[in-house]
Amino acid sequence: MARERILVDPGFGFGKTVQQNLEIIRRLRELRVLQLPVVIGPSRKGTIGRVLGGLPVQERVEGTAAAVVVAIINGADVIRVHDVRVMTRVARMTDAIVRSEQGE
Repeated sequence: MARERILVDPGFGFGKTVQQNLEIIRRLRELRVLQLPVVIGPSRKGTIGRVLGGLPVQERVEGTAAAVVVAIINGADVIRVHDVRVMTRVARMTDAIVRSEQGE
């Protein structure tokens, strides 16, 4: 398989504790040493529901947005989400703040 077709996914939410999932987001930048794009899919995951007091899946949009922002700040290149329109706006704004070198 060609290297340019590979993404690194730490598996947020798959068989991990809440603390392990939060640590994944905090430490995403460490995966950059692999020199491959980093992808993460925190959207509506159980960790978000548990951190926010047991919220049901459909009420985890704000928690997902927070996870997306921190993941981008910590080096994520690709984010998998359910609420595409809303999270695209969140990601674009975060990118503008974090990665843009041009001012208005």
